[in-house]
Amino acid sequence: MNKQINKTIDDIIAKYREYSNNKKEIDLINKAYEFIKTKELDNKEINHSLRVADILLDLEVDYTTIVAAILHKTIVSEISTVEELTEVFNEDIANLVNIITKINHVELKDNKEDSAIYLRKVIVGMSEDVRALFIKLADRLDSMRSLFNSKDDKLKKKKANETMSVLIPIAHRLGINKIKSELEDLCLRYTKPDVYNDILEKLNNSRDEMNNILQEMQDSISEILSENGIKFKIKSRVKSVYSIYKKLTTGRKWSDIYDILALRVFVEKESECYLSVGLIHSKYRPIPKRFKDYIAMPKENMYQSLHTSVFGVEGKVFEVQIRTYEMDEIAEKGIASHWSYKEKGTKKTQALMEQKLELFRNVMESSLDNDLAVNVNNELLTEMIYVFTPNGDVVELPKGSTPIDFAYRIHSKVGDTTVNALVNGNIVTLDYELNNNDIVNIQTKKDATPNKDWLNFVKTTHARNKIRTYFNKQERLTYIERGKEIFEKEIKKKRLVIGEILTNDNVAKILKTLNLQDLDEIYFNIGSLRYTAAYIISIVTEEEKSPIDVLISKITSVKTEKTNYKNDVIVSGIGDVEVTLAKCCNPIKGDDIIGYITKGRGITIHKSSCGNVINKNERLIDVLWNPNSINNYHAIINIEVLLGKNYLSDIVSKATSAAIYIDAIKTIEHDNSIIYTLTLKVKNKDELNKFINVLNNQSYIKKIVERMNF
Repeated sequence: MNKQINKTIDDIIAKYREYSNNKKEIDLINKAYEFIKTKELDNKEINHSLRVADILLDLEVDYTTIVAAILHKTIVSEISTVEELTEVFNEDIANLVNIITKINHVELKDNKEDSAIYLRKVIVGMSEDVRALFIKLADRLDSMRSLFNSKDDKLKKKKANETMSVLIPIAHRLGINKIKSELEDLCLRYTKPDVYNDILEKLNNSRDEMNNILQEMQDSISEILSENGIKFKIKSRVKSVYSIYKKLTTGRKWSDIYDILALRVFVEKESECYLSVGLIHSKYRPIPKRFKDYIAMPKENMYQSLHTSVFGVEGKVFEVQIRTYEMDEIAEKGIASHWSYKEKGTKKTQALMEQKLELFRNVMESSLDNDLAVNVNNELLTEMIYVFTPNGDVVELPKGSTPIDFAYRIHSKVGDTTVNALVNGNIVTLDYELNNNDIVNIQTKKDATPNKDWLNFVKTTHARNKIRTYFNKQERLTYIERGKEIFEKEIKKKRLVIGEILTNDNVAKILKTLNLQDLDEIYFNIGSLRYTAAYIISIVTEEEKSPIDVLISKITSVKTEKTNYKNDVIVSGIGDVEVTLAKCCNPIKGDDIIGYITKGRGITIHKSSCGNVINKNERLIDVLWNPNSINNYHAIINIEVLLGKNYLSDIVSKATSAAIYIDAIKTIEHDNSIIYTLTLKVKNKDELNKFINVLNNQSYIKKIVERMNF
């Protein structure tokens, strides 16, 4: 367990010189230290920042990461700004400090697995530069070390649980075993001190004996390899407390853990790894099914090594790992090794590290390709506020959030039944914008329900989705009840018996014909006017009547003067009718549109210019947008940008400022440009055009095209 020892800037520079002696880089590291001294950063924070830099130096990261680590407390301590750091240092350094500042604002709210998965995605989604994750992990490691002498057991367990469920999986994915292993031991020490101390005591009681046996086995393997002309180094170790604990949790007893003793052999060539394991097996019998070839089949975090367990000296079981020096660097430092191998590594290793780094960048970027990560960008990359419940619990929300956002963050039931809100003891409207440090008290009523108007002012996607879910469920029930009523009236009109129509066989036939799930879906489709009751009945009575004929006759015979339509699209001659927006051309409010009567599936709405309907003369019907609709529509645009900087964050930021939600992002890289394909949610064509105009004013934009899928 590493002790927390304060470092000086001379220590940092001396350690950096061990792998880089670039004067400009060293001057910048020293400049960062002088900057925080001049700005009078608290001595405690200065010592912490230097220790974080020291941890990162063990990974041999680049100077930009070291400088950002030294500066990483400047923005959160309000002694500097992104703009100042950009001016004094450079944009990369300022960006890293800004990212780590935002990451450190989020924390695990509870011990639920879903919350941990969410926070992992949040942190990775916010870290457009992977080096920010290195700083975060080093920052947490130093903080966990500093808790060693703390008497606040509650804080220790809270930090340990968050570290174990959120940050250690990230360290594993990055392949940084050096940090991951120590964090695991610290987490066990703080969450299960009795278990930790019991294992440590047993190890200490037998440490001398184990060290003697390890030395004897090490000497034996050294003799074998030397006799065969293999250049090597060998280290012996007792397994970590946490790795032993993991074995004990599987039900094994202490006396059954034979592979506590471990040896690691380092050789120069990959071929010597296989030769070495063969020589060891020729003298010491391997344990069946314990040989693992992670060289031919590397782990997803780049780890490569040969693993075997053998019956060694005195019949003890030893775990032996064999790897090259480069493999060991990557095993301990993971993706962080990219920067040290960028200059000194073999071409093969350089190519491997470039490939793995690019893979991780793609993983981070592809995490945007779902609602969660897009919402992270829309909400968590904006300025956050911190408000309180009456009990003093802190709730983090995006700036501009309302009491309704607060209520749904507490619980969906609280949100659904909200009737009033008090902020700092005063009654406020439900669209009131909350401020930092507000105390919010939500008043609920058991039989209260959400209001659709809330969708016009809520800020968080969580609240918006909960409100929509409620109304979708209510509207579905309304359609089902209406459909059942229409269906039963039609049966009576035809002088049929409902029990004879809705037999099990007949219902099964209807479901199969229409590809529906249950009787409620039949009623829903009738109630939403997707199918007529007469058509449903004709399926089982075998009346020859086309659903298209039914729909066309309805259109030509029914006239309506209704003006308060509920649906987004008004169909000529009918008004409200269930329609589907065509996915081939993604029409949005404001586009010129046309309706197409499909076979048995109602009316599909296309852009008038859509290639799928432009040459059709039959089954087309006039439709128009409902001027009173307030829903969002999906639009897909291709944004072609110049090669160079990653402009995705800027694009996402501008979408957020325009109140446009991004549902998905895909990236395609070409020789001279990068194309981002964005799936957006917009209110209308004007809103989309305004967003496109904002982007077109950016110097990095080459071309923007609204895309159709056909």
